[in-house]
Amino acid sequence: MNIQRSTGPDDIQTRVQSELAEVVAKPLSTIFEKSWKTGKDPGDWKKGNIAPIFKKGRKEEPGNYRPASASLTSVPGKIMEQKVLEAMLRHLKHREVICNSQNSFPKGKSCLTNLVVFCDGMATSVNKG
Repeated sequence: MNIQRSTGPDDIQTRVQSELAEVVAKPLSTIFEKSWKTGKDPGDWKKGNIAPIFKKGRKEEPGNYRPASASLTSVPGKIMEQKVLEAMLRHLKHREVICNSQNSFPKGKSCLTNLVVFCDGMATSVNKG
């Protein structure tokens, strides 16, 4: 967890949460498990601080602002999101739902890896005539 991260809507500093990790690990684990079993997460963990960012034009016009691209949500919520993502990816890999040619979703693959594979395939085809 990045301790330089700003506080979310819970106003608890990331550094404090990091230093208290051993103390809060068991209660958070209980919350995560209950959430996993019920399919519901704490509503407060979904809340975020979104700041308006000025685009251009007159500052008095609300339409000249856009919401911040990443809202600051609570650290426990982010941790739970990461754990759910890891479980989903393990399931998809174990069940072979995602084929090896899939890019940009699996970890370590991106649009760039897709482009490299495509260019390599094209070069191979050209070389074969």
